Amino acid sequence: MDQKILSLAAEKTADKLQEFLQTLKEDDLTNLLQNQAVKGKAAGALLRAIFKGSPCSEEAGTLRRSKMYTFCIHLVESGDLQKEVASEIIGLLMLEAHHFPGPFLVELANEFVSAVKEGGLVNGKSLELLPIILTALTTKKGNMAYGKGELSGEECKKQLINTLCSGRWDQQYVIQLTSMFKDVPLTAEEVEFVVEKVLRMFSKMNLQEIPPLVYQLLVLSSKGSRKSVLEGIIGFFNELDKRHTEEQSGDELLDLVTVPSGELRHVEGTIILHFVFAIKLDYELGRELLKHLKAGQQGNFSNNLCPFSIALLLSVTRIQRFEEQVFDLLKISIVKSFKDLQLLQGSKFLQNLVPHRPGVSIMILEVVKNSVHSWDHVTQGLVELGFILMDSYGPKKILDGKTVETSSGLSRMPNQHACKLGADILLETFKIHEMIRQEILERVLNRVVTRASSPISHFLDLLSNIVMYAPLVLQSCSSKVTETFDFLSFLPLQTVQGLLKAVQPLLKVSMSMRDSLILVLRKAMFASQLDARKSAVAGFLLLLKNFKVLGSLSSSQCSQSIGVSQVHVDIHSRYNSVANETFCLEIMDSLRRCLGQQADVRLMLYEGFYDVLRRNSQLANSIMQTLLSQLKQFYEPKPDLLPPLKLEACILTQGDHISLQEPLDYLLCCIQHCLAWYKSRVVPLQQGEEEEEEEEAFYQDLDDMLESITSRMIKSELEDFELDKSADFSQSTSIGIKNNICAFLVMGICEVLIEYNFSISNFSKNKFEEVLSLFMCYKKLSDILNEKAGKGKTKMANKTNDSFLSMKFVSDLLTALFRVLLWRYTSIPTSVEESGKKEKGKSISLLCLEGLQKIFSAVQQFYQPKIQQFLRALDVTDNEDREDAAVSVTQRAAFQIRQFQRSLLNLLSSQEEDFNSKEAFLLVTVLTSLSKLLEPSSPQFVQMLSWTSKIFKENSREDALFCKSLMNLLFSLHVLYKSPVTLLRDLSQDIHGHLGDIDRDVEVEKTNHFAMVNLRTAAPTVCLLVLSQAEKVLEEVDWLITKLKGQVSQETLSEEASSQATASSHPAEKAIIMQLGTLLTFFHELVQTALPSGSCVDTLLKDLCKMYTILTALVRYYLQVCRSSGGIPKNMEKLVKLSGSHLTPLCYSFISYVQNKKSQGLKYTGEKKKEKTAAVATAMARVLRETKPIPNLIFAIEQYEKFLIHLSKKSKVNLMQHIKLSTSRDFKIKGNILDMVLREDGEDENEEDTASQHGGQNKEPAKKKRKTQLKCLS
Repeated sequence: MDQKILSLAAEKTADKLQEFLQTLKEDDLTNLLQNQAVKGKAAGALLRAIFKGSPCSEEAGTLRRSKMYTFCIHLVESGDLQKEVASEIIGLLMLEAHHFPGPFLVELANEFVSAVKEGGLVNGKSLELLPIILTALTTKKGNMAYGKGELSGEECKKQLINTLCSGRWDQQYVIQLTSMFKDVPLTAEEVEFVVEKVLRMFSKMNLQEIPPLVYQLLVLSSKGSRKSVLEGIIGFFNELDKRHTEEQSGDELLDLVTVPSGELRHVEGTIILHFVFAIKLDYELGRELLKHLKAGQQGNFSNNLCPFSIALLLSVTRIQRFEEQVFDLLKISIVKSFKDLQLLQGSKFLQNLVPHRPGVSIMILEVVKNSVHSWDHVTQGLVELGFILMDSYGPKKILDGKTVETSSGLSRMPNQHACKLGADILLETFKIHEMIRQEILERVLNRVVTRASSPISHFLDLLSNIVMYAPLVLQSCSSKVTETFDFLSFLPLQTVQGLLKAVQPLLKVSMSMRDSLILVLRKAMFASQLDARKSAVAGFLLLLKNFKVLGSLSSSQCSQSIGVSQVHVDIHSRYNSVANETFCLEIMDSLRRCLGQQADVRLMLYEGFYDVLRRNSQLANSIMQTLLSQLKQFYEPKPDLLPPLKLEACILTQGDHISLQEPLDYLLCCIQHCLAWYKSRVVPLQQGEEEEEEEEAFYQDLDDMLESITSRMIKSELEDFELDKSADFSQSTSIGIKNNICAFLVMGICEVLIEYNFSISNFSKNKFEEVLSLFMCYKKLSDILNEKAGKGKTKMANKTNDSFLSMKFVSDLLTALFRVLLWRYTSIPTSVEESGKKEKGKSISLLCLEGLQKIFSAVQQFYQPKIQQFLRALDVTDNEDREDAAVSVTQRAAFQIRQFQRSLLNLLSSQEEDFNSKEAFLLVTVLTSLSKLLEPSSPQFVQMLSWTSKIFKENSREDALFCKSLMNLLFSLHVLYKSPVTLLRDLSQDIHGHLGDIDRDVEVEKTNHFAMVNLRTAAPTVCLLVLSQAEKVLEEVDWLITKLKGQVSQETLSEEASSQATASSHPAEKAIIMQLGTLLTFFHELVQTALPSGSCVDTLLKDLCKMYTILTALVRYYLQVCRSSGGIPKNMEKLVKLSGSHLTPLCYSFISYVQNKKSQGLKYTGEKKKEKTAAVATAMARVLRETKPIPNLIFAIEQYEKFLIHLSKKSKVNLMQHIKLSTSRDFKIKGNILDMVLREDGEDENEEDTASQHGGQNKEPAKKKRKTQLKCLS
């Protein structure tokens, strides 16, 4: 039968074939086809023949055709056929689909949909037909019966897709179904349907199936709905990451961790690759990604940024078109995240409202950690980001060798954090990825070499950390480091020292590197540039410090700890301790030659020898001998010759040029330190051994020489040095320059000898007398120099030289004095001190207190980690019980605070005339330092706040400095406890009470909340401080409103989200309205106060302007909210009412008050000094400057009212009923002024320039006013 069908099909016309097929039963046909197909014979040809004999023009043909078609679909789906046969049949069915009439296509599609919904598919092969059927359906003209009604082909397709997407999909066909939709022509609405359905399926899929599904989804997104696709995928992985982190950090008993870490990261890596590939093909997707992540910047940035989206962004940087945009976005978001953190840390008000979320920096470091799972496409972006952050936010340019921070104090912190984050990214990436190590090292070294003029300390720190992490790994990159050594002689000294210190562990590992460095340094020793020679000395000293000679004492202060790996290499390399000795002695020979060079080079040697000695004690002999022979050149051996040193020999004269040849003070200083160290560390160890005499000789010689110099220096008069009062110290003559150099040498020598004698004194009286005699010699010279510098106009001598007193000496002396200081200050009140002790107006107590204050602030600034030890050391009672570990910093700080509080109370209880302002100021400064150590949540902190508040309330002192410091302390404590708005309101009432009203007829009731506010301190001190505090509160409110606006704009996407949003943001909205309401009453008081002209008025006008700008921002926020929820809260209405009744009208009266005051002042100046036009001009300039903020304020008020009108229309609430619209202030004739002008000048043209009051809408009228005022009032 099959042969007959095939032979009939081969004929030209199909008539006979049709006739034959009509004679057969349907079952015969289907059985025949099934047999052929299962056997794998020519089923395709048979099917083609059957279709040929069943044309759609006849009903019977159509029916047969459709039966066969449906049968074939079931046959393919059954899975009984071979792959090739099934594919051939599917291919035929695809070609035939377009011939079917519409109703049959609808029926077929419906069958497919129900098969998918009911899970009737066996292998899903037949799904390939569905897009063809749906596409064919859209091409059919005319309506078809669908369900109960009639629809066009396009509408039928839409209904079918809708039904398909609303049913359940079997997990195994999700990818196939998604892939199918890319071949169907879809409208935007249909794409959205499909995308939402696929995204809902994500959570039901196995992790391994998600990458191919994402790939199909991204291909589909080219038809539209890119935003939904991005949001869905990023949101899904963000959730997965969060769950994963919780599971890992959670209970150990959770054996059922859903996904192993590596697998999840690999899947994410694959998906990121798919994304990059999709974006390369469809740039619109990339733009949408950036848009989606930027949108989050307004609200909570971390809503959109997560480790996955950051990794995605970083890999997109490989596409050149997006590179710059992505890095800009990341830079902005990092700095914003740090700024937000800073704002939150400084305000309890914000901490209560905004939940703490992990910052962007933590997420980026998380990405670095995850990138270990072969995310090679992300690492390059990470490295770039690290360098961009370090370059953009590193320390800024140098002035006089000092790093200058161009930005202000507050913005500096976020920048420093951003730079540190850059370094952390690079270091962690370096640790994880071997492939990229060489590149990171090269780029760091390139910056070190090429950026000599700008500070590179942050790159040197990074280099040091990299080397410390893996010196052995870096041996492979040694050529790059050796290359860098060639530039040493051209780099600034600071850079050379930093670079060599950083690579020092490498020198211990690599012989070749060390040899090449020594070659470079030897060359530099004889370079013509002074800097190159100094670099050589610095390099050699560093080598001496770090290559230990056998038998050297272990130093407690080793410069860099060296990892186990390095030590291992040290032992097995031929650079062992014995080799080190010959190596070090060679270097010492090279360095001795430097003693014949310029003073700067010698000075470096003297400063470095002591450090070398401490690290490498076996070199003591060599070093001490060198120093001894050097000193002998300038020492007078005869014991009765004065002075004991040849200062003339230290000075070099070349024609008219005079310079220092030998820094003798540094030489003596070096000797004194080396000798003291030698005596304390080496000599005790030699006690038991018989040492050779000559070994000891140098140490005895040096001791004798220093003793002799001391006794003869005390006997010497200034005349012996030719440095008495009659000597010439001017910088213009050669003798003057020489005398200056000599004077500084003598002062330096005195300092060195003071320390030497103190160190050997063992607290004996005779030695202390010698110390005082030396100090008197130092003081005489210092006084002469200061006196001469004061007379001469050049202030050259004011450049004080660094002190030679070592930190150890100063700390020993201070330790002895400190307890005395603390005891003396806290036990003896200043008033008790007899007046005889006062010198230049400072009592000993005050000096004690000043010392304490400096110590407290220094410890906090430079030794933050050691504060616990510092406070423990202060506690005298601690020696008795050793359980000090349990005592917290807060408790210790509170104990110290109580002592100083007592002192301040004693001081305040004294009479007004005995009140010492400086002392009170210092006490408050000390209390401020100590209060920073208190934990804000502790009871001690609350106690400190209430104590400060009490002092401020109950004590009245007319002292601006004390008042200012106490107020700053009060505010700094208050903001960490709660918002200071009520405090500001009370203060403003006090200010109003003391200064009176702008309307002189009004009597203001005095509130006296705070006694510290009085007529003397109310303005400008208190007024300016409260205004600056109000400004900070306004900034916080502004920040909150911006955050809320961002949330609203993100959440308007879906209805449920927006209804949730309004519910959740209620506390923040309520808090904003409360803050603004209280601030409004604060400004209400101040604008009625008769403030003195100047900074108070200026600042108030600017802050009012800010207040209105923020009110406008709040109104605009509610305009946004009205769209989604409609209506505004009742308390917002109250706030608007309050602004209309209590602030706006008063602002206008205040403006008039300010202008009248200015014009009266000007008139007065003009009358007094008619002849002096200059005085009028300056007064005029001041008026113009001070009235500048007025137009801005008026503009702000009018903007506020404009948006209120919009909000009234939107919310259907009449907000304007309480607001009296502002009068137009553009043009206003004042008759009295006009008459005066006409009388005075009698000139007609002045009639045109009538005195206008002020420009409201734009800045033009302001200029008009200026001209007329000039004419009217001059």
